[in-house]
Amino acid sequence: MRRLVIASLLAATFAANADTTSTGHSYSPPEAFVASGGGAVLKFTAPEGDASIYSIDLASAKDAADAVAQAWAMAQPGFKRTLRLATLRPARNGWLDQQVFEYETSPNEKLSIQAVARRASTGDGKAWVVQLLQASDATLEKRAAPIGKFFASLRPKGYERESFAGKAARPLTPERIEQLKAFVADGMKKLDVPGVGLSFIDGGKLVWAGGLGVRELGKPAPVDADTLFMAASNTKSMTTALLARAVDAGKLRWDQPAAEAYPGFRLADPEVTKNVQIKHLVCACTGMPRQDLEWLFASGKAPAQSTFDQLGTMKPTSRFGEVFQYSNLMVGAGGYVAAAALKPGKEIGAAYDEAMQELLFGPLGMKSTTFDYAKALRGNHAMPHGDAFDGSTRRASMALNYTIIPARPAGAVWTSPHDFSRWVLMELNKGRTPEGQPLIGEANWAERYKPQVMVSEDVNYGMGLFVDRQYGITVASHGGDMLGFHSNMIWLPEYGAGVTILTNSDAGLLLRGPLQRKLLEVLFDGRPEADERLKVAIANRKSEADKQRELLTLPIPADAMKKLATHYRSPDLGTMRVERKAGKMRFAFAHWNSEVALRKNEDGTQSYITIDPGISGIELVRDDQSSPAALVLRDAQHEYRFVAAR
Repeated sequence: MRRLVIASLLAATFAANADTTSTGHSYSPPEAFVASGGGAVLKFTAPEGDASIYSIDLASAKDAADAVAQAWAMAQPGFKRTLRLATLRPARNGWLDQQVFEYETSPNEKLSIQAVARRASTGDGKAWVVQLLQASDATLEKRAAPIGKFFASLRPKGYERESFAGKAARPLTPERIEQLKAFVADGMKKLDVPGVGLSFIDGGKLVWAGGLGVRELGKPAPVDADTLFMAASNTKSMTTALLARAVDAGKLRWDQPAAEAYPGFRLADPEVTKNVQIKHLVCACTGMPRQDLEWLFASGKAPAQSTFDQLGTMKPTSRFGEVFQYSNLMVGAGGYVAAAALKPGKEIGAAYDEAMQELLFGPLGMKSTTFDYAKALRGNHAMPHGDAFDGSTRRASMALNYTIIPARPAGAVWTSPHDFSRWVLMELNKGRTPEGQPLIGEANWAERYKPQVMVSEDVNYGMGLFVDRQYGITVASHGGDMLGFHSNMIWLPEYGAGVTILTNSDAGLLLRGPLQRKLLEVLFDGRPEADERLKVAIANRKSEADKQRELLTLPIPADAMKKLATHYRSPDLGTMRVERKAGKMRFAFAHWNSEVALRKNEDGTQSYITIDPGISGIELVRDDQSSPAALVLRDAQHEYRFVAAR
């Protein structure tokens, strides 16, 4: 790990509780980071010592690029890195110009470097403020919440934040619903998203549910109110409701040790295991890292018990309540613990499926919602899509989407616009069905909303719920992402309003945030920002894709193909077969596969990167020094080796 040491800055001191830069711009210091520097240059260093962020005031710069160059010269004299990509950000929060600069690093460095230049809408137009980031990937992922809070909280001197507090919401009239639908339709067209399912809620009632576009590219069947999509991690909010029902029934307590409730629950560290309570399984606050690759490479036919087997090998990388770290397997365990308590004696997977249907989906009238993939795929359903190597939208394989089934309480639900709206109506009705029938006790419904850990400025994570107060009102939400399916549910508890969106393309991810902003603009006559946010996001997505293609070599040169064995094995992720045919090369893992392209890294190493629609971007680095030969796959905090089979 590379540690930054800048003597000129370390010699100075800076008060840790300061909240303005030398020119009066306000910000929130990143929690647990050590502050140093002074004057125009402020530095914050992570407790691990391998991540540093800066805020640098500049009296004058020609443009964003000049501002960033000056900032690096002040913070790290001699800084020299290849600029990978510079992209714009929309004007907002008092900043007239915002631009992000990303720098090339080689995968074996395990390092991320970025700069953000901003110019305020007030003043003489020459002054800039620059934030710099240089961090190990592991610390960046682990401390993403305080780092993100620092970057997002920077605001120009004298800027007054937008607030909707105390405002009456305008009704979602048919004309305003059409305005929101047109916004989504325009974004779909520009992003080439085949289909979107939507629902709008106002006054605690469903005012519109339906679809735009088609269920599958090249086929005429339209998306409608009953079309099923994978809702992925929206399942987490549903799972916490099942836990609430178990607490209502006296079968569990929120503060009960998880291992007491379910003796099969354990982590690699026995002491940590003892401290995990029921609420910790779904709070993203235990310090357990994502570590998703182990289930993404496993079999979708594995039993539910495999979730506990995988957790038994895992260790936290931060302390309880210290930082937000999202763990799919922990939520998977939470759902199964609830199911075991409610339906003792049954296999936990079957118990979970039955409990969700009998205690939640059935009473809520969510007649189509299911965890049964075969049932979903037999009826009115959308299919996943992703980006092909040439940038076009193509049908994606469903194979990888089956891998979440063993941990399905974290992300395997299929639902429709109509059914999704029923869930949000329950949340708005404080745990009662849309018709007013009791479902979850109000005390335990409310427990799920209590802050458990900070996500970013004004945003906290409860139990499977994000709660956002940035505009002076409460906005609750959760999103979901699996291959080719991206969704979100958003509601305003004080106003009885909400929206759900389900999409069948990876590009649909970019519709979610702008739609939430557009809803707030329509309801409260907010500043017109949503259109520009979506426009910039679409442009940046294209720039990123173009750059990625520029860096990859396809077809893969013969010498790079020859350097690979035919069979590899990882003790953690299983087998991999290298298939060569007609000048193309595919990596076939145990349960899914993809064509790969070659990337030559700046340190001389070479990487093979998956490029199939929806699966693109998984990178394996060839280790030419090992014997036998190996390919290295990493997430931010873990490393896995596929070793050539002899």
